[in-house]
Amino acid sequence: RSSPEVFESRMEKRNEVKKQPVGYSNQGEFIRCMEEKARPAEGLGTKTPKGGFTKDKTLDSILNVEMVKEKSAEEIKQIWNQYFSAKDTVYAVIPAEKFDVIWKRAQKCPSFLYALPRKEGYEFFVGQWSGTELHFTSLINIQTQGETAPSQLVLYHYPELQKEKGIVLMTAEMDSKFLVVHEAQCLANQVQLFYATDRSETYALVETFNHRSSEFKYMSVIAELEQSGLGRELRPGQVSDKS
Repeated sequence: RSSPEVFESRMEKRNEVKKQPVGYSNQGEFIRCMEEKARPAEGLGTKTPKGGFTKDKTLDSILNVEMVKEKSAEEIKQIWNQYFSAKDTVYAVIPAEKFDVIWKRAQKCPSFLYALPRKEGYEFFVGQWSGTELHFTSLINIQTQGETAPSQLVLYHYPELQKEKGIVLMTAEMDSKFLVVHEAQCLANQVQLFYATDRSETYALVETFNHRSSEFKYMSVIAELEQSGLGRELRPGQVSDKS
């Protein structure tokens, strides 16, 4: 109301983006935007979370860590799964070895472009690591809002029990105005698909996106997604701990 001309300008830009064909990502401009605005030290995940996300969400706020230290890894897994199975969210218990691979690669390649299957085509999301949190924001929001684009999904990874129990606990928060559980699950499963894979060609896409951006082809992400089977109809529920 206070700045109608600004509002009209934003709406024109939004309509322009909507008219673009499925798969269009304005790649050169987008990659420049990511290089400038989504570096590890100053990226999407480092700003104060919006949309009702919990700031500094700790494992202690979910689980009595001291109490479960007396339990086995399998018992903790059962407790975690049982607790979150009744909640409308995404969760997983990740083997320590697998998380080691994800974590080491995340340090070298802190961001990636993910494709979420829609009824018509795909919607692209940028995933940006900030510590052990992984923040997702839709590409269209980055194109229209830039660095002020809020996170729409945050995956929280808890390595507190990794050395002693050999597991890493994960849960998530999402903006339900933009995503439902099975869509958030698809994005979470893709993290393991691209970051925990033994297939060098798959992880090469992540390396290319981060270090050779001019060579990155977003359609390769869709091809990899389709080949993995994650591009098919998705079921709500728990994130698989299998790659």
